[in-house]
Order: sequence, then structure tokens, then C-alpha cells
Amino acid sequence: MRANHPFLRYSESLFVRQPFRTLKGFAGGYIAYPIAESREKRSVRPKIQELREHYTLPVPHRRRIALERLAGMLEFAGAKVPYYHDLFKAKQFDPAKVKQDPRYLQELPYLTKDVIREQGTRLLSGPLEAGQHHACKTGGSTGLSTTVYYDQEGADYSSAVTNYCRERIGKLRHRSELHFACRFPDQVIPEWPSREDFKCFAMNRSNIFFDRIDDRGLEEMWRTLKRRKPYLAHSHPSTMYALACYVQRKYGGGKAFQVFESSGELLEPHAREMIASALRCRVIDRYGLAELGVMAYELDGHEGGFQILESEGWPESRVSEGNPDGAHELVFTGFRNKLMPLIRYATGDLARVQETDKGFFLTDVVGRIHDVVPINGVAHPTHHIQDMLDHRVGGIQEFQIDLRTSPPTLRIVLEPTANAEETTAKLRHFWQDAFTIAYVGHDDFVRVGSRAKFRHVVTA
Repeated sequence: MRANHPFLRYSESLFVRQPFRTLKGFAGGYIAYPIAESREKRSVRPKIQELREHYTLPVPHRRRIALERLAGMLEFAGAKVPYYHDLFKAKQFDPAKVKQDPRYLQELPYLTKDVIREQGTRLLSGPLEAGQHHACKTGGSTGLSTTVYYDQEGADYSSAVTNYCRERIGKLRHRSELHFACRFPDQVIPEWPSREDFKCFAMNRSNIFFDRIDDRGLEEMWRTLKRRKPYLAHSHPSTMYALACYVQRKYGGGKAFQVFESSGELLEPHAREMIASALRCRVIDRYGLAELGVMAYELDGHEGGFQILESEGWPESRVSEGNPDGAHELVFTGFRNKLMPLIRYATGDLARVQETDKGFFLTDVVGRIHDVVPINGVAHPTHHIQDMLDHRVGGIQEFQIDLRTSPPTLRIVLEPTANAEETTAKLRHFWQDAFTIAYVGHDDFVRVGSRAKFRHVVTA
């Protein structure tokens, strides 16, 4: 049976009604999820419980635990990771001193994407072939793309954090969630049921696949949301803001879900206000990155502040180099990923870390912005273009779109093993003559702003 079979569409319409919605949610969240966890050989639920217990502790106690984890990760990295072993030896750095004073951490240099690419396997605690691992490519919005490798333990903690945070805002396991995802033009309709179908059932999750954010694409999104009525919807804020503006303009507003969870970009105040007003939902912001997972969340709502999850990493912020406004750049040392420890990792995102009697919080967040690019007259978000280049074209280290030319210029840095002719053929297959294609080096990208910051889209 194909996934678009009429019977499945009928079933979907049935399971959005009560009591079937609740029955499906409980069956997926409390029966199928443990089965899926066992089959995939993962351990997420015990870690969620660990997080629940951790965040009931007094803040001073949690801080002491964070310092112990920081020292423990430093000791591990110094013993097992070649790059840190040599660095600690050269600096005569003693990880144990961090427990008494975390400022001692400042004896170590910052870790950047450039260092990660330069050091390669010297940042790993062991060969990738030795155990299960997960490769995660950064988005490139705060610097050239970099690949970070997670061990299974680190990946499980990352999943547990997301589950715990959503639980804190009322998204319990039996309540449904919906994710916005890229629709590929050559995507075939799969057979049902598939592994992904069971995963979505176990997580009580569904997807909206989209490739455009003009009126036609936004109307499709809105109808899907109204039909499925999820408790939580998760997407980039730029996508949800476009939808909110459309729904307000066409319908005078409307309600299809309870909570919007924003991630991947800066959630600007005007966008938060518009989404909350037009779509009649709570808006929750989170900060995560491919290198470390979710590291901050509005656990107690927007009024409660943007809380840093000190159970997962030690936060710092430094004055951003070259920024005349004195903005601060976020720096994290991760606690969970022992395959590729990241110590004093400079994220490229702008925010200030503030320590209060309630914990660590993010303030003055600037963050990442995703642009919109017209392709053959249709508006496409850059994260859709990036998904296409990563998963359908392949062999691309980085890209930039220059909208100052007509047609726009697509600058591409190829992987050493990629072929320009084959890449061009794939690009023409998907987008015809929408771009002038230029194969360049990293130094040929246009830098914008006072910090000569890399942006995927250049407009001026």
C-alpha cells in the first residue's frame, strides 16, 4: 500500500477526532515508543527522568554538578583526544582546577569551525569505525559548514533534552506534534508502513512537506494544520511568520495548534507577536545547534526567560571580535558527546550569558537569519535550498546565492571528490536556468556587515 492510499487519508481524518486522537496518542507514546527505543537500541527515557530530577535541585547544587561534569569532560578529552592532549600539555593545564574556579577554563583557546576542519580526526577520542556514530553537518549560517560526529550516548541525550523541554511546556507524550520539512521534487511516494511511519507513530509526530512560501504553498500548510490539529508545531520562525501574515490577511487569523516552537533562526519580537496574535498560540523559543543539540529553552514560557541547560554544557560569552556594538558571542563546552568533545566552542551566534539566582540565561540574542530566494518566480526559503543541495545534489561544501545579478548567481565550493559537470546537470534538472552557476573557492564568497559575516544570500 502506498502512503497516499485513500484508506490512509480516511484514517487520518478519523484519528484527529476524539476519542480516537487520545487513544492513538497514548498507544504511540506509551506503547510504541518503548518498543521503538528497544528496537533501535537507544536509551532515551532514563535520560529524560535524569533531567527531570536534575532540574528539581536547588540552583547552587545544579551549578556544582555542572562544574564536576565540566572537569570530567576536560579530564577525558585531555586523556583521549589527541588535539586536547597536546594542547593541555603545552599549556600545563590541570582540568581539576576548574571545579574550584571556572574562570581557569579561560586558560584554553576557543575552538572554532576552522580548527575543527583543520584538526579533523585529531578531535576524535577514537576511530569512527569502532562504534555507532552519527554525522551532523552544521548549517553554515554562522561560518562555513562543518561536520561534527556524535556517539550514541550523546545522540540519546540530545533526544532526551528535546523531549524534556517539550514536556515542561505541556507537550506530553500523548499530545501530537508537527514538523515542517523540506519537500524534494523527485520524492517518490513510499510504501506504507515504513520505518519512518512507525517512528512518527511512536513519537506522535507528523510532517508538513513544503518547498514554497507563496500564497499557494502557505494555503496548503494552513489546510494541513487545520486538518491535523497538532498540540505543537515546530519550524523556522521565518516560515511560521510568513504563514501568520498570510492567515491574518486572508482569514483574519485562526487557530490550528496550541504551541509554536521556534528554532534554527533568530525569533524577532515582531515575528513572535504576529505569530501569537494571528495564529492564537503560545510561542516558545529554543536555541540549539547541530554541534551540541538544544542548549537553551524557554522552559517556563517567554516570561520565565531563555534558560540555558547547564546540565548539557558550560556556557560562556565573549565580546565578539570586530563588532562595534560590543555584542557577545556564545561559547559552550559540551558535556555529553565523548566521541568528539567540543571545549570552549565559539558558536558564531551572538548572545550574552547571564548568571542569576535562578540559573544561567541568554540575553541580547541576535542569532541566525534565513532568507527567501525567488526561483523561477516562486519564493523558497534558504533552508529548503540547503536541504536540496545536501540531500539531492550532494558533493557541495558550501554555497552562496547573490541576488544582485540577474539571474541570481549560485556560488558553489565543491568537495574534492565532486565533479562540476555532474553537479551542474543535477542543478539544471531541479531548477533549470534559475541561476548562473559559479564554482569558486571559499575566499570568493561575499562577506557582509561590520564583522564580514558569511551569509547564504547576498542582497546588497
